Amino acid sequence: MRIKELIAPLGRHVSFEFFPPKTKEDEDQLFKVIAELEALKPAFVSVTYGAGGGTMKNTSNVVVRLKMETSLTPMPHLTCVDQSAGELEDILEDYRGQGVENILALRGDPPNGVEKFITPKDGFCYAIDLVKLAVSVGGYSIGVAVYPEGHKESPSLERDMFYTKQKIDAGADFAITQMFFDNRFFYDFMGRAEKAGISIPVIPGIMPVTDIEKIKRFSQMSGATLPPSLVGRMEKATSADEARRIGVDFAVNQCQDLWQNGVRYFHFYTLNRSQTVTEILRNLGWNGA
Repeated sequence: MRIKELIAPLGRHVSFEFFPPKTKEDEDQLFKVIAELEALKPAFVSVTYGAGGGTMKNTSNVVVRLKMETSLTPMPHLTCVDQSAGELEDILEDYRGQGVENILALRGDPPNGVEKFITPKDGFCYAIDLVKLAVSVGGYSIGVAVYPEGHKESPSLERDMFYTKQKIDAGADFAITQMFFDNRFFYDFMGRAEKAGISIPVIPGIMPVTDIEKIKRFSQMSGATLPPSLVGRMEKATSADEARRIGVDFAVNQCQDLWQNGVRYFHFYTLNRSQTVTEILRNLGWNGA
């Protein structure tokens, strides 16, 4: 089912992101995690393309298994990294032939060791081009990424919103935010989006913090701001269990504040683990209904 039509009548939903494992053993372990999270009845699940691209086959394997072995609605990520327009069109045609109806269109990050994104030969440099391609292939509900603090390469929030509006107007049905840890960034973004005439659903992306050093690296790559108070508490934790409890409490409070301010959609970056997300949702009173 297309996400555009799926989320509107629900009124509220959770969704989950997974990344494609590199080995069959790890993939089987991931599907144990997926089975645990399936009980929470997510509206959809997304499968990333991997940092720097290059995991199309692994992404496709996970998406096909999701369709064959679960009741979940899968959404593969697709990026412009290292692929021509023709190759991207073939991927979209192949997914459509397998009954996949949703896609998250992203420019993608430069490959590891490369500072600046380089347009592939006969390929694309911007997510808007991928959105237009998916529209031309047809049959997809198309999502895009948005950035509460602005894309790290954008010279200003105004310019970031200008490009955001362009790619949405090109045919996106919904958007998912990059991780953020201070809800003020999300509320400010939504205010700018409203002024720009953006009316599609914008789903906040929630990253549970259990390993502060790992999240520091993620934040540095993405440009997301980590609250000093959270960093300080995590760094003072005397055990992994204590750090995880701090991270769970922080995510619960973040989601509660969003809920109190009218947000009804939540997308969790699971890092292919179920325990933390399950605990967060249990503390929020989410039973999958």
